[in-house]
Amino acid sequence: MMSYVGPDILAELEEKIISKEQEITSWFAEKRSKLKMPIYGSVDIRDANWKVAVVDANQFPAGFNNLQDGDIGEHFRNAIGDLRHVHIWPEAHTRNPAYVEHLSALSAILEEEGYAVTVGVLETHEEVPVNIEGAVPDLILLNNDLTDGPLPDLGVPVVPSPKMGWYQRRKSSHFKAIQPLVDEISQLLDIDPWLLSTQWFVSEGKCLDKDTCRTLLAAEADNFLADLQSKYDQYGISGTPTLFVKNDAGTFGLGIIEITSGEELLALSNRKMRKLTYGKGGTEAEDFLLQEGVPSALSWDGMVVEPVAYCANGRVGGWFYRANAKKGEMANLNSPSSVFIHPHEIENPAIASRRQHWHMLVAEIAMLGIAIESASL
Repeated sequence: MMSYVGPDILAELEEKIISKEQEITSWFAEKRSKLKMPIYGSVDIRDANWKVAVVDANQFPAGFNNLQDGDIGEHFRNAIGDLRHVHIWPEAHTRNPAYVEHLSALSAILEEEGYAVTVGVLETHEEVPVNIEGAVPDLILLNNDLTDGPLPDLGVPVVPSPKMGWYQRRKSSHFKAIQPLVDEISQLLDIDPWLLSTQWFVSEGKCLDKDTCRTLLAAEADNFLADLQSKYDQYGISGTPTLFVKNDAGTFGLGIIEITSGEELLALSNRKMRKLTYGKGGTEAEDFLLQEGVPSALSWDGMVVEPVAYCANGRVGGWFYRANAKKGEMANLNSPSSVFIHPHEIENPAIASRRQHWHMLVAEIAMLGIAIESASL
């Protein structure tokens, strides 16, 4: 039984997004003409029926093995052009079987487009450019989130920009980049921007080992939850608004805490507090992203599902659904119990239509956002 119930606003507005298709296409073309689009990326999307939003945008995707079809190879070809040798620079921890499968799938996509592909972390020396047994690649495709720090000069073009590594990128920077875009497209569609984005704020300088800092963060959370409750009331949504509290400083923050009141922050156990505040290199996190939780109204075969879009050259080129029978509609589905479903396995025309319109819209807005992030670093 769904804990969150509200109007199916996206279905009610579907005719509007279809009727505005040409205007939306022109809007994207104008935006892309002014930006260097990311060579690739992936986004996790939550669809609550009353809103659809990207909740996570990954510049260094690691799930190409979960794709089964699509035209992502063509988009890679448009991004890379007539270069010959592409070298994939992976994460160092390649003992994860799923990650090895991902690298194999990504390599196969590029090879099908006619590129010579090599894979591996290369030794760097004072002499540049780097080479593989004397062969200098034309392009290095970075598939390492650089949590530990930036790359040295390799003497070869590197994409995506190493500046997008988690050693300096912030989760909130993406949501800050996309908000003006969401506002513009919402104006074009004449809808509330809240329907196309997750709300968030960053609480800075909160040393949560101190009661005074924790109390201030709890008060901020309560104020934010009250604002979310007003939107629930406006749209007739039943259910308790939820926040996810995350370290804003990237993937090395191990903790994601789900709360429905500031009081829950004050009552956190020491173990959960350590998990939340642990940052890169063992440093204590003091900047926290508080992000609106968006429940998933989509389900298949008794499992909650969320769409994941894989993009190249700023365009969606493939989809899969992350599903989890052990998780509820508000929970983070990305866990060892998750499974992956291909779009053709879900025989539901309504979900397919939603993917082609609303999900595609927010995914490609997210790619514009990544381009803006990269240009700002």
